[in-house]
Amino acid sequence: MADFNQYTRWEHQMHGVKLPRWDDLPKFDLYMDQVTALINDVLGPLGIDTITPAMINNYVKHNVIMAPVKKKYQTMQLTDILMISLLKPMFQTDTVRSGIDQITAGDYPKQAYDNFIGQLEDRLHHLGEDQVQPAAQNLNEKLMQVAVDTVVSRLQSEKLLRLIKRPLRKIEKK
Repeated sequence: MADFNQYTRWEHQMHGVKLPRWDDLPKFDLYMDQVTALINDVLGPLGIDTITPAMINNYVKHNVIMAPVKKKYQTMQLTDILMISLLKPMFQTDTVRSGIDQITAGDYPKQAYDNFIGQLEDRLHHLGEDQVQPAAQNLNEKLMQVAVDTVVSRLQSEKLLRLIKRPLRKIEKK
């Protein structure tokens, strides 16, 4: 019962999570250490693994995000790193990149990012409640809904697994 109460408290904590919209992000370029600090600060309340400079460098190397200009990262790269960090535990980075490209092909990157973050926040703010989502009007909207649902389901399942994790008894040989 204590574990269930702990989970319920976690759900209520998620109700207060605030994620930055495009306009909330810094209006100036950031160096790598500033990027990792910002991303980890934003994602920390969700319990998502921290991002490292090596991970970001790997994204650049594999063309998952644009290379920094004079070692400085801009808003577009920050939003890409945030979305990749949210989705990479479930998908390969090239799949995440493909999804971002598909959604931003129909929307401006700012609008697409804000829409994704808005839907994610809305789902987190209503955890534990029966919630009916509006029907998607096209495949891009459906893709975004499914991606948001996947992130939320992963956060929930990881929290539940941490709470119920108990040492497994070894089967004794006779």
